Amino acid sequence: MKRIVCKNYEELSRAGALVFAEQIWKKPDSVLGLATGGTPVGLYNGLVDMYKDKELDFSRITSFNLDEYFPMEPTEEQSYHSFMWENLFSHVNVRKESVNILDGRVSDPDKACADYEEKIALAGGIDLQLLGIGHNGHIAFNEPDEKLPVSTSVVTLTERTIEANTRFFESRDLVPRKALSMGMGSIMSARRILMLISGKDKAPAVKEMFSGTITTQMPASLLQLHPDVLVLLDAAAASLL
Repeated sequence: MKRIVCKNYEELSRAGALVFAEQIWKKPDSVLGLATGGTPVGLYNGLVDMYKDKELDFSRITSFNLDEYFPMEPTEEQSYHSFMWENLFSHVNVRKESVNILDGRVSDPDKACADYEEKIALAGGIDLQLLGIGHNGHIAFNEPDEKLPVSTSVVTLTERTIEANTRFFESRDLVPRKALSMGMGSIMSARRILMLISGKDKAPAVKEMFSGTITTQMPASLLQLHPDVLVLLDAAAASLL
């Protein structure tokens, strides 16, 4: 894994947006893997600004998001559908039919997950996957465990992840206990991976991720097995390295 320490969140966001812009410039019909959460907002703002300045064209890209709460209506404020349209898609010229986000209201989640894997394969695989990291080292909703799912599947969230996501809901009780999430194999199949990490609270996870060992108790450590991973950190996140 290659890592670059940025001075602050703003510099990290600019650097991340440039990585995605260069991917689209190089391959206008790129298949992009996208993520939600607080950290990528600055990156998405940067991409929107470049689109408004006529530097980027999203008309030929295809996107696949990492995950979605289950159950969750796409129209709910906390859904990752809402997040993506609010922070990126509604501001650029992406084709609605080219946006793929797991549906948290399906009656057969296992089939929905299998269908999602098939759609990724039919699209030719993901060219560039965006990731963040949880406080416990999870990526997407692949939580620390003795075993990790290979493909997109229904997962149970840990108490720590539920606690971290409570800030997006009116109360802890309203946070879904399950999610639909790409598996580790799905993520590792991406041709390139960009991970963004911001904030001192992520520093312990960063230190463990770069400890030189690989364990399913630190899902992000498996990225060491991928041939093309760039990790962008701000100074606070890198403070324990």
